[in-house]
Amino acid sequence: MALSVAQGFSTFLDGLVPLPSQRTAAARHRASVEKSIRNALPVTLFRETGSFAHGTGVRNHTDVDLLVSISRARPESSDTALSWVRTALRESFPNTIVRTSRPAVVVEFDHGNETWEVIPGFITSRGPKDISVYDIPGPSTGWIDSAPTAHLDYVSEVNAEPKISGGAKKLARLAKAWKYYNDVPISSFYLEMRAAKYLSGDSLFDPMVDMCLYLESLEEISLASMNDPKRASGRFDACSTAPKIEETLSKLSTAATRVRKALDASNRGDAESAFHYLGLLFGGNFPAR
Repeated sequence: MALSVAQGFSTFLDGLVPLPSQRTAAARHRASVEKSIRNALPVTLFRETGSFAHGTGVRNHTDVDLLVSISRARPESSDTALSWVRTALRESFPNTIVRTSRPAVVVEFDHGNETWEVIPGFITSRGPKDISVYDIPGPSTGWIDSAPTAHLDYVSEVNAEPKISGGAKKLARLAKAWKYYNDVPISSFYLEMRAAKYLSGDSLFDPMVDMCLYLESLEEISLASMNDPKRASGRFDACSTAPKIEETLSKLSTAATRVRKALDASNRGDAESAFHYLGLLFGGNFPAR
C-alpha cells in the first residue's frame, strides 16, 4: 500500500535518528577525548552541547560537540585557546586528523565517520545569575558569548509543551536534514533555535504544514539574526559570512517554493506530486511512495 504524506514524514523522521551503534561509538571516544584534554589543561567540566546528545541530530551528519570549561585565565586571543586544545588532541591521537574549524578543534575518528568538535570555553560573570555564560572562539576571530545549557533547555521546554508534543525537535531535525542534503551553509544551531521559536505556543505539530510555514518564515525575514530567547548571550547569526548568507538565501527560496508546492499538492489529495516535491526538497532522500 502506498504511503500517505503523513506516513512518509514518519518514516523519514525515523530514518534521521542516529543509530545506536553511533551513540555507542561516541560514548567510547568521549573518555579518551576528555583524558587527552585533562592531561594538558586544567578543566572545570566537560559538557556535550550539540544535537547528537540533545535529540536533534541527523544520522551520519551529526558531530559530537564538547564544551571544555578551562579553569585558567582566558587568553587575549581565541587562537591561543584553540591551539592549546589542538596540541593536546594531536599528541593523544597522532594518527587521526585534528584540525581547527572555529569555534572548535575537530577530531575525525574512523576516517571522519565520527567527528568530535571540542570547543574551549571560559566561564564569565555575564548573563542571568542562574545561567552559565561562556566566552568561546568567534566564527572568524575574537570571542563570543555562549550559554549552551540555557539554549538546550529552551528547545526542550518548547518541545515539551502539550500542544507541541515533541514537534520542536522533529522540526529542527527536518530543517537540518534540508541543510545537510542540500549543502546549505547555514548554522545548525540557528535552525534549531528558530524552529523552537517558530513552534513556541503553536497548535498541534504537523510536519508537512510546519516545515512549509517555517521555511517561508525564514525567507520572509531574510535569515535575520535572532535575539537570545533566554537573554543570556548576544544575537544568533544564520551564517558566518556574507557570501554564505547569499548562497543560503538562494537555496532557501528554492526550498520554500518546493515545500509550498508539496503542501498544496497534499491539500488537494495529490500525494504523488507531494512526494515528488518533498523528494526535491530533501535532495532525493525522502521516502518513495
